[in-house]
Amino acid sequence: MQLSQENPDFIYVLRGISAEGVLVNQETLRASFLLTPHQLVPDWRPASVDELQPADMAALLALEPSLVLLGTGPRQRFPAPAVMAALLTRGIGLEVMDSAAAARTFNVLATEGRKVAAAFLVPG
Repeated sequence: MQLSQENPDFIYVLRGISAEGVLVNQETLRASFLLTPHQLVPDWRPASVDELQPADMAALLALEPSLVLLGTGPRQRFPAPAVMAALLTRGIGLEVMDSAAAARTFNVLATEGRKVAAAFLVPG
């Protein structure tokens, strides 16, 4: 049986989560950011779920995802209902999870060719 390595047709891969930040490709990001398989938006304003406002969702909406993964750090923490409503009322799915789970899920969905965006909250 011949095996071949399949290279993904996207640019950004989440490689790890640590106390220092989130490893995207070969770069450790130490501030909150947004990510799609083809686009990285660094320095997203909120650093925690408590700082997250409905207006912060505008940057996610601009990425035109069908599903958003919200990585909330070492623990799963849900944002305020108004924040979730900013996506859900537009028909965009939202999954809230700890950052490690969000990274794993992002990579699987990106490999499947889904229109996924991830928002990672990284404390400053």
